Amino acid sequence: MSNLSLENKVALVTGGSRGIGRAIALEFAARGAAVVVNYNKSPEAAEEVVKKIKEAGGKAAAYQADVSDIKQAEALVKFAIETFGDLSILVNNAGITRDQLIMMMPEADWDAVINTNLKSTFNCSKSAVKHMMRKRTGRIINMASVAGQMGNGGQTNYSASKAGQIGFTKALAREVAARNITVNALAPGFVDTEILEGIPTETMDNIIKTMVPLARKGKPEEIAYAAAFLASDEAAYITGQVLGVDGGMAMM
Repeated sequence: MSNLSLENKVALVTGGSRGIGRAIALEFAARGAAVVVNYNKSPEAAEEVVKKIKEAGGKAAAYQADVSDIKQAEALVKFAIETFGDLSILVNNAGITRDQLIMMMPEADWDAVINTNLKSTFNCSKSAVKHMMRKRTGRIINMASVAGQMGNGGQTNYSASKAGQIGFTKALAREVAARNITVNALAPGFVDTEILEGIPTETMDNIIKTMVPLARKGKPEEIAYAAAFLASDEAAYITGQVLGVDGGMAMM
């Protein structure tokens, strides 16, 4: 991994202000990419990521956009290209959860998760592909989840959105392969981010013990390493794939 350079690349990371998105933004910058850190409601966190990248000698900029809205997604992609002169890598990482059993799930919670997690992937990819097609090169990485492969009780909305991202990944990979654009997905398992904070410690420990062969939560940095590989020139012959970074969950 130490040899996987992203020098002279421009990366856009949606939901890049915290958690996995933050780790990816920092990792890409450390490997030489200029990074646009997208956020929706956390400007301070996004600016902290940008500051950290710049202090290390890298290039970064923050941009607010609700990527579930196609006009805002288009403006975000335009900002990346105008700011750094290119867009080489798109990471569709923006995501939320609204967990509830389906019998009690409000329609609004279904819509919010599908729009934020899945529609945003369409919105940003549609805009980015136009630029990448003209250049005849590009990398798109979609942040799916083991929940999209296995399902998860109480997460019909989240699991559906992530399964949708996986299908989207495979279909788009076929559409753009002739232009040297690769499209892949990462499927993390339980990663130590804010998204797990609402789960009681005893419950989380039991889940890890019974469902994760490696018997621990993943680290955001471990997802970022996998993203850096898929974004690199060394992964040029990989497309339409789903790389599980889940401690072995999906093989059970």
